[in-house]
Amino acid sequence: MPAPEHLIIAPVLVPLLAGALMLFYEDRQRRAKRVISFIAVVTMIVVAHDLLNLARRGGEEGTVVVYLLGNWPPPFAIVLVLDRLAAMMLLLTSVLALGSLIFATARWDRRGQHFHSLFMFLLMGVNGSFLTGDLFNLFVFFEVMLAASYGLALHGSGTLRVRVSLHYIAINLAASLLFLIGVSLIYGVTGTLNMADLAARLPLLAQEDKALLKAAAAILGVAFLVKAAMWPLCFWLPITYMASAPPVAAMFAILSKVGIYVILRLTALFGKGVGETGVGAEILVIGGFATVVFGTVGVLASQGLGRMAGSSVLVSSGTLLAVVGIFGLGGGPHLVAAGLYYLVNSTLAIGALFLMIELVERDEGSFATVFAVTAELYGFSEDAADDDDPLVGPVLPGVFTVLSTCYACVALLIAGLPPLAGFMAKFAILSAVFDPAGLGAGDGPSAIAFALTALLLVSGLAAMIALVRTGIQTFWGFVDEEDRSRAALVELAPVIGLIGITLYMTVQANSVMSYMEATARSLSEPRLYVETVLGANPYVIEEPDAAVPGGDTVPAPEGTTP
Repeated sequence: MPAPEHLIIAPVLVPLLAGALMLFYEDRQRRAKRVISFIAVVTMIVVAHDLLNLARRGGEEGTVVVYLLGNWPPPFAIVLVLDRLAAMMLLLTSVLALGSLIFATARWDRRGQHFHSLFMFLLMGVNGSFLTGDLFNLFVFFEVMLAASYGLALHGSGTLRVRVSLHYIAINLAASLLFLIGVSLIYGVTGTLNMADLAARLPLLAQEDKALLKAAAAILGVAFLVKAAMWPLCFWLPITYMASAPPVAAMFAILSKVGIYVILRLTALFGKGVGETGVGAEILVIGGFATVVFGTVGVLASQGLGRMAGSSVLVSSGTLLAVVGIFGLGGGPHLVAAGLYYLVNSTLAIGALFLMIELVERDEGSFATVFAVTAELYGFSEDAADDDDPLVGPVLPGVFTVLSTCYACVALLIAGLPPLAGFMAKFAILSAVFDPAGLGAGDGPSAIAFALTALLLVSGLAAMIALVRTGIQTFWGFVDEEDRSRAALVELAPVIGLIGITLYMTVQANSVMSYMEATARSLSEPRLYVETVLGANPYVIEEPDAAVPGGDTVPAPEGTTP
């Protein structure tokens, strides 16, 4: 029976094998593809849950598990590393993928070829980015993720979708080039790309090499910040997400979080001041604040849910960038824990909003009449499915009431109003920045704390105004009774499921925050991560004893924790 450590490779292998297998099926064999995709995603959820339990072993400090691909010793090995943070992101990705996949089976997977294979390859790239322990393979998984996202962004065709997808591809190709240049320079200076080995070598680096290292890391940081959608590198995001098919846009809600994850990981490993990396914590704070302002203006100016949801992604990314920057300036683990709680909640809420967009705009009520000109200008009508495109599965009665209730919950979550988890997340962030033991300890609250408080309050108010305005125009306008029931179970179930998870996070906030607190403490003290990766032992098969007939081989444990 394989050791539990071998499960680490499953989040990469399962979508890879499923995506490759479905390439042998014709597009008409859609039912078989749906079954394979569903089995693969459910398997990833089960594996991610088991990996989460595995990472929780070892008490408060947790467990770091290393998987050596090729059985080479670190730092030469290609390593996959599992800790609390990676396990949490894997589970979040798998849950969001299940909701998006179920929604796509209603009609959207029929609007282009190879949807399911591209969806699986996207998951492979995202999961690999969370698990990899070296920068070069982070680049590889980033490229797999982006290559699949290019095809998914174009899924369904349409003039607007093709135009914005070409911009999206060009921007990300440029960012990938910067990524490769930065990685090459870092290897030339340090002789390694293993992140744990880099963390051990940076303090010993010669003074004359530090200037080139900072330049290399700054180039690398620009690539990460494009992925994280920091202002002014974020202009591509709102319209790209708006133009994408709803299940694709919902899945894209996790892509910007991949950039946030990498920045947080490197900030924790290379020093909270980030002085050795060249990507200063001050830049993250200022850029995060600017991104929140830009996203807030976008939310208020949006006259359609697609752009509003895209701008909400910017507000979420800006908030998290500011949290990571404040953490780098000396913020305590409570701030990181609150940021992680906010990350999960905002990702699920925005994903649910993207899934609801086409359902809300499907009717021809007063909303469509008031914003007809704007909808035509931005191409909203291209996102809606054709009326003669049949739904898959039973059509539910009372859909309009259920949909309006889900919309109200999402509005509360994104705006951060009580009693849901969005309010708890923002309250926890504000409590952490004003904690006397955190940033500016002994000197009273800092100007950064007051600035972040103002931005969170203003962005929440702006989101509430915009979402309530759209909700009134949509759900209180006149809508034909026949249009009110045009939604299938497979379309509403993912929305309800994602919102239900946020409700669970609200009710079980204490246990969820306990996990986040333990994760934040491990990030603040990365000693266990570094020692475990560098001390991982290759799998050794001893020669059988020639003097003993039938001598057994004795395997040494792989990736053991010292």
